[in-house]
Amino acid sequence: MLLSSITIIAGFSILVWGAERFVAGAAALARNLGVSPMLIGLTIVGFGTSAPEILVSVVASIQGNAGLAIGNALGSNITNIGLILGFTALITPLKVHSNTLQREYPILLAVSLLSLLLMLNGRLTALDGIILLSALAAVLWFMVQLGRRSRGSDPLEVELEAELPEIMTTVRALFLLVSGLVLLLVSSRMLVWGAVNVATAFGISDLVIGLTIVALGTSLPELAASVIAAMRNEHDIAIGNIIGSNMYNLLAVLAMPGLLAPGLFAPEALTRDMPVMIGFTLALFVMGYGFRGRSGRINRFEGLLLVAAFAGYQTMLFLDSRNALVPS
Repeated sequence: MLLSSITIIAGFSILVWGAERFVAGAAALARNLGVSPMLIGLTIVGFGTSAPEILVSVVASIQGNAGLAIGNALGSNITNIGLILGFTALITPLKVHSNTLQREYPILLAVSLLSLLLMLNGRLTALDGIILLSALAAVLWFMVQLGRRSRGSDPLEVELEAELPEIMTTVRALFLLVSGLVLLLVSSRMLVWGAVNVATAFGISDLVIGLTIVALGTSLPELAASVIAAMRNEHDIAIGNIIGSNMYNLLAVLAMPGLLAPGLFAPEALTRDMPVMIGFTLALFVMGYGFRGRSGRINRFEGLLLVAAFAGYQTMLFLDSRNALVPS
């Protein structure tokens, strides 16, 4: 048990470090190839911050722990909105200025509903995985077109350009990209191994471990990015990181168990966790979209509500797990 706990902590640390190197290398390489800051921020950086979830999902699915992969996808989205965005809004109220983000809110809601529709039959199949990846390709294409149309006219672009990593040579960018990917692969295996051992020792399902420990750990890059951006008064980035990450979690992370370990999943994922995730997504839409021409805004009270709802959900998971351990 001690070795598994140490492995989980080490896996999280290496995961965050690897994600930072991977994003920095990918963003710098894209800039050297002439890609605009807007497109880098909307696609490469957003996808890179979800790389931990994606690789953990791949490793878990290959090893036959599809429940952990599904829990990671749903739990990361719940954590991103409830804990990370809520905590960030407690530090400083968040106001959306970007028209680009306002166009992304409905897309995230549509992606969430698509995921719900595919899971209604109680299983994830290879076809479901293909549908999700096809939707990912469509979303990326839309982001590219949106970034091109918004170039030079969206305040988000200024924030994204300020947040790009330092200018570096292509050789160094490639080194960071490759080394970051290797670190992500190694840490993903460590994290999954330790998490599965802990779940087995305590008799907790892979799904719950994915929804809690793994989801929180793989969301650390989003937590750091959003809090730092908010403290720098870059509110659009703070919210944009969450929206982009949540879309990639559903379209890429959730696709992995369907493609690599198709089959039935725990019914609680559909009856308990998916409704909670949809609820948090709707709350983000209502708070952050901005209706009747007003800019979206998430104030401290709304941030407190999000954090309280997240704490309530985690409490529910704890009680459900404890009840499951009590012999009938």
